[in-house]
Amino acid sequence: MEPDSPEADDAVVMLVAQHRRLEELLRRLTGAEPEDRRREALQEAGDELALHLLAEERVFYPAVAGASTEDVLLESLEEHLALKRLVADLLVMDPADTTFGAKAHVLQEQCEHHHEEEEEHLFPKVVLLLPQAHRLDLGREMLREQGRLRRDGAPREALRGQTDAAEPLRAD
Repeated sequence: MEPDSPEADDAVVMLVAQHRRLEELLRRLTGAEPEDRRREALQEAGDELALHLLAEERVFYPAVAGASTEDVLLESLEEHLALKRLVADLLVMDPADTTFGAKAHVLQEQCEHHHEEEEEHLFPKVVLLLPQAHRLDLGREMLREQGRLRRDGAPREALRGQTDAAEPLRAD
C-alpha cells in the first residue's frame, strides 16, 4: 500500500507498517558495529519505538478497549513495559559493553513477539469492531500524538520514567 493511499491513515494499517519499520531498525541495531554506530542505531530505534508505544497507549488502546479486547490489551501493556525497560537499560549502557548486543537482541525478539501478538489477536478484532472511518480518525489522532512527542524531542527519553509498572488500561 502506498503511503498516500486513503487506507494509509487507517490505525491498523499504520501500526502494522510501523511494526515493519521497527523490525528493520532493530535489525540494524543488533547488527551495528562499531560502538558509535550502535549508539546512533539505538537512538533511532528507541525514538521510533517510543513514538509507537506511547501512541498505542494514549490513543489506540483506549479507543479499542472492550470486553473482547481486554485480555490482549492487558498483555500488550505488560509487553510494552518489558520493551521500555530494555530500551531504558540500553540507553545507559556503554555500547562497547559485552552485554549490549545480547540485550539489543532480546529487545528485537520481544518486539517481534509483541507485533505478532497484536497482528494475530488484537488487530483482527479491531477491524471487526470499528468501522474504517473510525480507524482512519484513530490513525490521524495517533499521528498527531506522535508528532507532538517528536516535537518534544528525544522520545526515547520518555521511556526511562515509565519502567516501574505497566500503564493502566484506559477506555475512552
